[in-house]
Formats: sequence, structure tokens, C-alpha cells
Amino acid sequence: MLYRTMVETDLDLILTCLTEPSVNTTTRERFVAYLESGGYRPAWTWLAVDGESVAGLAVWWGFPDGDKPLALDCLWAAPAVADPVPLWAGLIRQVPPPVEYHIFTQPSRRDDPEITTRLAAAAEAGLTTVTERFRYEWTSAQPRPERSARLTFRPGSDEDFADAFEQISVGSLDVATLEGLARVGARAQALEDVEFYKSMPGPRDRWRLAFDSSDALVGCALPSANAGGPVVGYLGVLPSRRGRGYAGDLLAEITWMLAETGATTIRADTDSTNTPMAATFDRLGYRRFALRVVAS
Repeated sequence: MLYRTMVETDLDLILTCLTEPSVNTTTRERFVAYLESGGYRPAWTWLAVDGESVAGLAVWWGFPDGDKPLALDCLWAAPAVADPVPLWAGLIRQVPPPVEYHIFTQPSRRDDPEITTRLAAAAEAGLTTVTERFRYEWTSAQPRPERSARLTFRPGSDEDFADAFEQISVGSLDVATLEGLARVGARAQALEDVEFYKSMPGPRDRWRLAFDSSDALVGCALPSANAGGPVVGYLGVLPSRRGRGYAGDLLAEITWMLAETGATTIRADTDSTNTPMAATFDRLGYRRFALRVVAS
């Protein structure tokens, strides 16, 4: 089996592979649009070739101004491939870690063979941690949550936010944060997070640090956006301030800031194991609408 990246003459063949509906995020239309915008690239699109035939395909996504792929959007195998797991695992191994594989679905479809087979391939390739993330959305049909009267919000420097991220990481229930801590340590993870959130389409000047009436730092709130529109980029509360409902204050501020700039739908994710954050979304009028399964 030969693994290689896409060349220009592969386009029609790849679009044919993407014709049938599946759990893949990538569609024909999305592939063409993202190839033009830079979210997909020939160098991030891998094919498994068996002789003269294409046996498999992996499409990776990254930020248009980024220098490496971040997430796997598509795994496809030819109908003649009896067991796609080894083939897909080989394709996934072509891209060095850290990377993730995101599958968007409904809770009732979590154990469909289309999903479990792909997760088996991801595990064989080294993406052995599987996290289920609840997907939430707020729409303008819902009233805006009450804005905080006990916190004030101010901009801050990248260093300020790195300091806040580092403090918030202590005792975090977020799986990605815990993986980062184990991989590079708290400070390096905080600096990586600053760069990651800066690379998102949401304006950097909307980031806010939250302070209480004594001017002590409570947490931070990052309204943002991705390719699909406005999102809750990040929010976190310092360990010493947890248990007082401050996450709701931060989420309300993010919601107001995005709504005031025209957002009619705001989306957000949280790990299924992060029950305090899930409860906060429920309390502030965000509706759980889907499930994201992440292999990392």
C-alpha cells in the first residue's frame, strides 16, 4: 500500500469518494470551499493507493493561516476493502501528533458501526483517548441571560491571559487541558492555548478578564468564532473562586458580547464529564443539540 498526498489531478476522484452520505464532516461542497479558503490543502489530504486504485482517503483540517493540520474530518474506504481499520490507521499515521479526530453525531447514533469502526482505526493509530463532548446552542429566539452585576470585565495582554489559563488549568475537568498538562506542562499549555485562540476567526479584542468587587481576578471569557459562526471560545474560573456560580456570569457576558455584534446563533461544546459546565449551559438557556466524539 502506498500513502501519498493529493495532487491536482486527484480532485475529481476525491469528489467522487465524497458523494455518499456518511458520518464524515467533509462533503463535496465543503471540500471545494475549504480547499479554496485554505482549511483543506493538498498536502493535508492523504490517499492510500493499491496498485492503480485508490483504496482509502483521509482529509485533514487546519486553520487557513495555520502551518499544520489539526483535526481529521474524513475517512473513506473503497467498497472492495473488507476491513478498513488497518487502512485508515495507516492513513492517520501519516500526520504527526498532536492531532484529533472529530465525529459529529447524535447521542442515539454513538454506537453505529460507521462510528465505532473509525474510532477503532484511530485507536490503532495512537488516538486512544475518546472524549464525548455535548454540543450546545443559544439562539436569538431565547432571551439573553442576565448580565453579571458582581463582576467587571476588562481586556488584557497575551501574557495576562496566559497567566489566567495557567491558573485555571489547576483542577480542570476539561480533557484537552489535562492532556496538554501531561504533554508539555501548565505554562507551555497556557501559551499554546493563547496562540490557538488567537488563530480562531473571532476578534482577539473581545477577550475579557473578569474581576470581582475587590478587583481580584475571577476568570476569563473569550467570545469567538469558527468557520461555522459565533462560538463560546473559552471560559474558565480560578480554582479559589469555583463553586460560586461564576461560570454563569462568564457565559452570560460571552453571550451578550456576541449577540450585541449580531450573532443570532451561538454554539459551544463541553466534555460530557464536565457536569458543572453542562449544568451552566442548561441554566443559561443553551440547548443541547448534538454530540461530538473526539479521539486524541
